[in-house]
Amino acid sequence: MGNLALCGIPQLQVLPCKKSTHRKSRTKKVFLTILLPTSFAVSFVIMVLMCLLIWKKRTRPPTNVDIYQGETWRRISYLELVRATDGFNENNLLGKGSYGSVYKGRLDEGMQVAVKVFHLDFGGALTSFEVECEVMKGLRHRNLIKIISSCSNNDFKSLILEYMPNGSLEKLLFSENNVLDISHRLDIMIDVAQALEYLHFGYLVPIIHCDIKPSNVLLDEHMVAHLSDFGIAKLLGEESSMTQTKTLATIGYMAPEYGREGKISRKGDVYSYGIMLMETFTKKKPTNEMFTEEMSLKRWVGESLDSTVMQVVDTNLLIRDDEHFSAKEECVSSILSLAMECTRETPLDRIIMKEVVTRLTKIRAKLAKNETRRGRRVLNLG
Repeated sequence: MGNLALCGIPQLQVLPCKKSTHRKSRTKKVFLTILLPTSFAVSFVIMVLMCLLIWKKRTRPPTNVDIYQGETWRRISYLELVRATDGFNENNLLGKGSYGSVYKGRLDEGMQVAVKVFHLDFGGALTSFEVECEVMKGLRHRNLIKIISSCSNNDFKSLILEYMPNGSLEKLLFSENNVLDISHRLDIMIDVAQALEYLHFGYLVPIIHCDIKPSNVLLDEHMVAHLSDFGIAKLLGEESSMTQTKTLATIGYMAPEYGREGKISRKGDVYSYGIMLMETFTKKKPTNEMFTEEMSLKRWVGESLDSTVMQVVDTNLLIRDDEHFSAKEECVSSILSLAMECTRETPLDRIIMKEVVTRLTKIRAKLAKNETRRGRRVLNLG
């Protein structure tokens, strides 16, 4: 009673309330001070994002013909690959395998490359291309071959690799002008061991190469070795130490469990590496005609260690008249003993690549020390 400002609905017997303009003015003020600037800011951000997307789309190179040089991407066409290899001429053929052929080429700006062309009519070649791309895209190591680019369409699949002017270890080992002495061969095998150590222990998940052999070890202009050809490589799961495959590697280099049951593991790569280590210092392939069911490269080397490595070592490496003969003989003996540890029948009994790198590095240091000491002694006598 007596409250003249009281208002409400008629049922309450009070005066009806007048419509207030205060809330409208307040809402208008909020819109002008907060919502309007915010909407302008959102619109501006959307416009910037749209511009960035358009710019990225225009500057992004095609996925099938990307080439990476330094800090910039450069486009390369299939026709340029044809020009670079002179129409994939046989004269430029560097090597040929089941899944592909590798050609030497020179791009328009003068850069030398190796172009690996996959034989798509051969079963497994497409899978090999996809596996190699998947495995190699994240790898970074000085002793692994680098993929510069890939060129891919429905009818053509190729990888553009860095060119290795000194060819493969296999060609150098068995060439008439073999210039690889003990130090060269030891350096090369340490390079390969370091590459495998990285694949087995230095990457996010262990990578099994599955095809370790001299033809897959390439040498650059400084005779640094690079492991290549990851066409049948496998990635192990985080909790897995062994997996199975139906893909067979090269006969003579496969671990026993790989050949019998298709089981692959890091220790399988170790076995193949051990066979290659023997081949490098004996200059005898595991498929040499002298090796039959009764005699193998592994058994031949093992029996020689009980007497003298002179029976099996490459004749170009050890000469009795050499002033460093004793040091070199001890070096080769240690290397072949290590190779035997790599090729033990049971995977669990084989050593790991970390230990291989450590042992070979110590052997190299000891050889260099002995040769230096011998050189000083001769100098003093003079």
